[in-house]
Amino acid sequence: MFKDKSLTRRTMLKGTAIAGAALAAPTVFSRGAWAQDFRNNPGDASSITLGFNVPQTGAYAEEGADELRAYQLAVKHLNGEGDGGMMNTLKPLNLTGNGVLGKKVEYVTGDTQTKSDAARASAKRMIERDGALMITGGSSSGVAIAVQALCQDMGTIFMAGLTHSNDTTGKDRRRYGFRHFFNAHMSGAALGPILKEEMGTDRRAYHLTADYTWGWSQEQSIKEVTEAMGWETVAAVRTPLGAGDFSQYITPVLDSGADVLILNHYGKDMVDSLTQAVQFGLRDKQVNGKNFEVVVPLYSRLMAQGAGKNVAGIYGSTAWNWQLQDAASQNFTKSFGNEYGFPPSQAAHTCYVQTLLYANACESAGTFYPPEVIKFLEGFEFDGAGNGPTLYRAEDHQCFKKVLVVRGNENPTSQFDLLQVVKEVPAEAVTYPPDLYAGELGPYEV
Repeated sequence: MFKDKSLTRRTMLKGTAIAGAALAAPTVFSRGAWAQDFRNNPGDASSITLGFNVPQTGAYAEEGADELRAYQLAVKHLNGEGDGGMMNTLKPLNLTGNGVLGKKVEYVTGDTQTKSDAARASAKRMIERDGALMITGGSSSGVAIAVQALCQDMGTIFMAGLTHSNDTTGKDRRRYGFRHFFNAHMSGAALGPILKEEMGTDRRAYHLTADYTWGWSQEQSIKEVTEAMGWETVAAVRTPLGAGDFSQYITPVLDSGADVLILNHYGKDMVDSLTQAVQFGLRDKQVNGKNFEVVVPLYSRLMAQGAGKNVAGIYGSTAWNWQLQDAASQNFTKSFGNEYGFPPSQAAHTCYVQTLLYANACESAGTFYPPEVIKFLEGFEFDGAGNGPTLYRAEDHQCFKKVLVVRGNENPTSQFDLLQVVKEVPAEAVTYPPDLYAGELGPYEV
């Protein structure tokens, strides 16, 4: 699955391979500079600027705060400060802790407000006013898709933060956008077999769905999987982002005949809807001769912490967990914990990794020139980032790696020990054809 004929070339880009390229084509390439100019080309400047665009307000603000912590930690490691974190495990890696291509890494921040228009305006400001060479961040797929399109138009690479909609690397994919996080299709593929084993094939499901691209995508993917194994979908009701009070949406579930509630919610919305569902007594009910169940297709440690004991026994999926025992996960968790006093979330993990991957691509390609950085990342295979062997697929810029099925811990040992990993689903089990979700990447040159 992970064969890439160009991988050997990529891992040799430093040293003799670069020198040979420079001698062969002196008018085109020299270390760190291409003949073509491009937006915010740092030239002879001693530093580069990255733009960290996260939700500092709104329904996903807690996720955004953890993303920003991870970005700041990544910058420290890139500049040779601290213990290096995943720079000690990520392979292949050409970074040395001397910035990127000898330039110190600096950053500016913006607040997406979990709103697409605000996120676009913030990203545009960082590119035009602050000279940001790369934009990253976001905890909403609507935001990610909007900013990704803007970055494509402006010739600026976008390394998406937390975005789970199939559309991000599906119909709305862009040449200048890359997603390390998994998507709704992968959640469905990973969760399906576990739900079948634990809850059977004769179930009636009621969906409450965040009314934007991620919620629609997540609902569709889970419906496809559960209906294929025999579940009936009783209803699918859309709820506004940041609703707060979900009582008007939960009350009808009681009389619907459904015996499973699927919460296609994230962040504070999931905390609120799950907490209120428990308060309404749903988890104490028996319907159709079965114990009533709740499923949260996309989980995070921050959400579990917010919902507290209400998550006990509830299944879902996640991209990463701080308790994984591989060296990369433990290195990152140790670095993050030493810096902030608590373990990182999956949002922090994916944002940290995205920053290192972009920096490594520039270092390895020997340039900040976006088309060449993009070409390096397309089809790039790597390991040592906490997810096992991972492929950045060239056709859609989607990462393929293992997915975790988790369950709310019924006997937590701390306020952070809230999600128990039930199964590590291998990348091969969640991989799908690149044309399953049609879309066009667009040109390298813009």
